[in-house]
Amino acid sequence: MAAFLVLVLVTAQRVAELVYSSRNTRVLLSQGGYEVGRGQYLLIILLHVAWLGCLWWFGWGQQVRWTFVFLYLVIQALRGWVLMALGARWTTRIIVMPEEELVQTGPYRFFRHPNYMVVALEILILPLAFGLWWVALAFTILNGALLYWRIRIEDEALAHQRSPSITRT
Repeated sequence: MAAFLVLVLVTAQRVAELVYSSRNTRVLLSQGGYEVGRGQYLLIILLHVAWLGCLWWFGWGQQVRWTFVFLYLVIQALRGWVLMALGARWTTRIIVMPEEELVQTGPYRFFRHPNYMVVALEILILPLAFGLWWVALAFTILNGALLYWRIRIEDEALAHQRSPSITRT
């Protein structure tokens, strides 16, 4: 029952993030922003769907290791800090906003891509809450490869802007 509750809450969180991101993306595009790196976006969505699917398939009925759930909640506090720093500029896509400055507050004072750090930690930690070390390992490696590609795209978009601003994730 505990595994079911954790999985329901994480799934609801992911759906809420997609709704929030979609709204923000529409607003940013209507304000003159444009998307870069569409090629990687579908792969990222598929990776997250497969990760969540594996958690449901293999985590269902497993004993929950509460220490890892607690670590996951700490990571969510970091996500909240990212969301507060970016506000309506947070999105799951790479949206360039010409003539706007980069966000330099919150975790962006310390890290170039704190949301990617949060996502990497989530993908690693949550499967461990169900004893699924192999899911944690496999998806951490796949996510790392996709994030490497995505960060290169994002950084290249920043380099080509006179007054760069990008919705950093």
